[in-house]
Amino acid sequence: MKIIIAGGTGFLGENLEKYFTEKENQVYILTRKPQRKNEIYWDAKTLGEWKNSLEKADVLINLTGKSVDCRYHKKNKQEIYSSRINSTKILQEAVSQCSEKPKIWLNASSATIYVHSEQHLNTEENGIIGDDFSMNICKSWEREFFAVKNEGMRKIALRTSIVLGNNGGAFPKLKMVTKLCLGGKQGRGNQMVSWIHIDDFCKAVDWIIQHENMSGAINITAPAPLSNDNMMKKLRKELKVPFGLNAPVWQLEIASLLLKTETELLLKSRNVYPERLIKSGFQFSFPGFDEAILNLLEA
Repeated sequence: MKIIIAGGTGFLGENLEKYFTEKENQVYILTRKPQRKNEIYWDAKTLGEWKNSLEKADVLINLTGKSVDCRYHKKNKQEIYSSRINSTKILQEAVSQCSEKPKIWLNASSATIYVHSEQHLNTEENGIIGDDFSMNICKSWEREFFAVKNEGMRKIALRTSIVLGNNGGAFPKLKMVTKLCLGGKQGRGNQMVSWIHIDDFCKAVDWIIQHENMSGAINITAPAPLSNDNMMKKLRKELKVPFGLNAPVWQLEIASLLLKTETELLLKSRNVYPERLIKSGFQFSFPGFDEAILNLLEA
């Protein structure tokens, strides 16, 4: 297959590139700073030579977007919004001009689209979508993506949870904090954490590509969300760290100012279930948190 990954130089893109390249697919990366032969320049907001790479592509994957790991002041909020909307919009313009457009387009979204929920398990069917900055970003993102129906091309919004891997994302930070004996619960610790092992993330993307009956929004998360308190206990146990200092909300607020991030990233309860993947027959390599972290710690 010929696969185009827009914004493919981050944690998820690098792992998808490796996964599909090892399966002998042609993978091209759209990036602002091309350095390798398979990397093509684009600025994620205007048409250019890059649009020719979409011709006769089998798969288009768009992962473009400013990281949400920042302070939510006006400038950053605007960049978080515009980086997602503009890249989706210009890709749609390029796709519409293709004489032979990609067969499937997978666009990043987020499990953060669902409300803070400690009890209600959000599936694609019964998920409760709310109204705050993060949820509105996701809603606008998906609305822009699905605004145009391209005949003969499937569109999938990947509502992805926290992805755990050794070469990026949240896991290295969680491991470091735990080893420093700071791996207690954050806030009350009741907030649910939805997560997925990086290998299962790549497998899920591949599965969706191969199953032509799948389209629309799909939750990309393991089937076993767990509480923040429980997650940190499991990490301490596997890392053989005897204790972890708890972090009350007031401490997290101070720390988030110093680290230039937001407490929402730790305190929002993401309680999400991959109903559509499960019903389609997808088999997780790491359905439980224990086996996922054991695998990552052994790697």
